[in-house]
Order: sequence, then structure tokens, then C-alpha cells
Amino acid sequence: MARYAGPVCRLCRREGMKLFLKGERCYAEKCAIEKRNVPPGQQGRRRRPNKVMGYGSQLREKQKVKRTYGVLENQFRRYFAAAERQRGITGETLLQLLERRLDNVVYRLGLATSRPQARQLVRHGHVQVNGGRADIPSLSLKAGDAVSVRQRSAKRPAILYAMEEVKGRGIPDWLEFDASTITGRVTALPTRDQINLPVQEQLIVELYSK
Repeated sequence: MARYAGPVCRLCRREGMKLFLKGERCYAEKCAIEKRNVPPGQQGRRRRPNKVMGYGSQLREKQKVKRTYGVLENQFRRYFAAAERQRGITGETLLQLLERRLDNVVYRLGLATSRPQARQLVRHGHVQVNGGRADIPSLSLKAGDAVSVRQRSAKRPAILYAMEEVKGRGIPDWLEFDASTITGRVTALPTRDQINLPVQEQLIVELYSK
């Protein structure tokens, strides 16, 4: 499965916002956005982000969402096509589909400090869905699905550390989590208000509608 393997802090700097790709580092003072919130490259300080309009603003919104959830262009296009086929507001449906990815749910439940770490946990077989092994990060969950950690993986330091960290971050209302059994459940499909992502998804719809 293809994925971006380059430096991730430059992605946050390019978008001018925290994408939370490095876990606890993003909450510390050494976060790249806190230290130097300018686009990467030699001409970074000369760019004028406030002048971005039209196609440029639409592209930036799409890039924010792609990079936040860790999907590449072709995969993102498939998500958009699936959102168009469903009833409802296309932009909100798109974000809902991305939120229901298994790696994102693992991150939202606090079993990982970042989505890239959650993706790794899933790929390495540490996660179960409804009692069965699930090692596909893009697996789409539905209301009622239970997500848990395999018994032999429950004492992994990375998972225990993430669970401790999430206490201050909170869990979305569309999920519930039982720390005693390290099991989460999708109680409902997320609404736009419950998706804490500062993007204008309508601009993405306009971009792909041209």
C-alpha cells in the first residue's frame, strides 16, 4: 500500500496548520508550527498565503484533508466518488467516510498518538474488529462495530502510553471506549459537528465538480 514517507512537519507548515501527524510532539512547544509557521523551502517566507484564491484555495483544502487522513490522490478520488453516489451533502459525506476508516477510529479512540501510528498498529495485526483480526487501515466501520486490541498486544508500551495521553484529548461523541477491556465501539455515524477538522469541505466539492 503506497503512503507518504517523507518529513511530515513540512506538510503542516505548507498548510499553515497542525495536522497532528507526529502525536505528542504536535502538542509541545517544539512543534514546527509553533517554532516557524512559514511554508517550507527557500521562498517560504516570501509567499503570501492570504492571497490564495479560487483554484488555489480549493486545492489547499483538499490537501489538508488528504494529508490529515494519510491518503493519496487516487484513493481520495475514490472516496469522493463514493460520497457523490450517496444521499446527503457530498462534502460532509466525504469527511464521514474518512472518519470511519479503521486507522482513524483507532486514533480517535486513543489507542495511538497519531494516525500514522494507528495505521502501523493496524497493519501489524494488533487490532481486531468484532473479535476478528483486521489489518487493513482503510476498512470502513459502521455503527455497532467493536474495535479492540488483541490480547497479546494489550500491554504494548506504545498503546498504554497513548491511552494515558488521550485522557486530556477526549473521545468523540460518536464513539465509546472501555479502558478496562481496551475496547471501543462505533455508536453512531459521525455528524459534521462531531468531526473536529477545520476545513471547508465545500471547496473540495467545487474543485472536483469542474
